[in-house]
Amino acid sequence: MRLYGASGHAKVIIDILQLNNIKITRIYDDAAPFEILGYQVEKTFEGLESEQDALIISIGRNSTRKFLTEQIKNQKYGLAIHPKAILDKTVQIQEGSVIMGAVVINSSTQIGKHCIINTAASIDHDCIIENFAHISPNATLCGNVRVGEGTQIGAGATVIPNIRIGKWCTIGANSVVIKDVPDNTILVGNPARIINK
Repeated sequence: MRLYGASGHAKVIIDILQLNNIKITRIYDDAAPFEILGYQVEKTFEGLESEQDALIISIGRNSTRKFLTEQIKNQKYGLAIHPKAILDKTVQIQEGSVIMGAVVINSSTQIGKHCIINTAASIDHDCIIENFAHISPNATLCGNVRVGEGTQIGAGATVIPNIRIGKWCTIGANSVVIKDVPDNTILVGNPARIINK
């Protein structure tokens, strides 16, 4: 497996890959050369696309992950799933996504491409998480919640059942979402309210 990005988010992915006995062959970062957890980080180079090993974009910012996937063509992307995550057998996870430790994902949930499901997040049945979304640590999505592309659900936030959250939204930490959320909005509080578009 190869990683593109070598900051704090990459450290967690390195740990997940090591726990799964997946060999890390190269790590790239535009700020290289330097080391991360004993791995030599290389400057990103034009031959990136010609490499055979699967790649994970190990960058936390949702918009950057999307931008890079649009720039890097014909790439095979991998998955990183922590061995202590609990996933129902019906869960579907698409390429490039990362599932961290103590995550619980229940029946019939769909996780899109290049998503981050962060430490101890809980996602209940029939949820849909669209591409490039990030469910932060300890966030809770109740059943049948849909999270739009690029949206970030903040740490400790709760979304009640049957809610639709639009694309490229930010839900603040510890917020409680009780109504549908339009695209490109920022919400905070309990109950969550729009503070910006």
